[in-house]
Amino acid sequence: MSDNPPPLHLGLTPWVGDLAGAADLIPDQAATAESMGYESLWLPESHFVAKGSCPNPLLILAAAAARTSTLGLGTTSYLLPIRNALQVAEDVAILDRISGGRVILGLGRGFRRALFEAFEVPPAEKRDRFEAALRVMKQAWSGAALPTNGDEPKHLSPLPVQQPHPPLWVAAFGPKALTQAGRLGLPYLASPMESFDRLSSNYQLHREMLVEHGNAVDLPVPIMRTLFISPSSDSLRRVREALEAQLQELRASTSTILRRRAELAVEDWALVGSPAQVTDEVARYREELGMTHLIVRGSVPGAQSTERLRSLEALLEALV
Repeated sequence: MSDNPPPLHLGLTPWVGDLAGAADLIPDQAATAESMGYESLWLPESHFVAKGSCPNPLLILAAAAARTSTLGLGTTSYLLPIRNALQVAEDVAILDRISGGRVILGLGRGFRRALFEAFEVPPAEKRDRFEAALRVMKQAWSGAALPTNGDEPKHLSPLPVQQPHPPLWVAAFGPKALTQAGRLGLPYLASPMESFDRLSSNYQLHREMLVEHGNAVDLPVPIMRTLFISPSSDSLRRVREALEAQLQELRASTSTILRRRAELAVEDWALVGSPAQVTDEVARYREELGMTHLIVRGSVPGAQSTERLRSLEALLEALV
């Protein structure tokens, strides 16, 4: 890294625990995040989950756009294989227009079998469908004529504010997904449950794929982390215990991917400690991984809402 790296972009996810039951609170939280000094708000996509389902993050982000003026509006894993590509291109363009060009589109493929069964998508086709959808979306956003069956040419309207399109990132777990992201020349958005060593090897593979396919390597390096700052040993203990309980639940999951990530210890993927301890860890991520964007998971288990807000404020005070 250079002696004077660019300022770290600080984003966050909502600090409500249940996105499905509290989606109406997110616009208020977006306004609060902007007033605090955070630069972006991020929503996942999930389906058929009792707590935390967020099947249409773009719709919620549109409501957040109306309450904010500068806050970036991001998705961590907008699932392309289950959607019509032209509809995605239109929806994203509208959100980019509504927000004045503030969309960052983190894309995903999905991994839960129930998801693919519900949307009648063969899991083996998810990467091909992802890539095919991305080609159509980019063509549509460029303003070029869309494929037709002999009818008059069709063009997407309106186009997004950001040209040639909003920033595109790829959420990836394993080598196949990382290889695809590197081949496509897209930034890799790291999972929030990867150890530091795994992140290092993942970014190395991603860079190798970028180089191998002739793509630029000077890309954003966004990393999601569960992060909690407090001077209170009692608060830190409660959060660590709650995070360990989450791991225990994941270890019993039917998903092989989730069970593997739950083999880690809490300190392998969560930054929990005093302001000095967390600041040192963030500096390590910047120096050794080249992190450019830190996306803080706001919904920290074991912490009260006021403690979560104080933690977010403490991070800004320590880093800005």
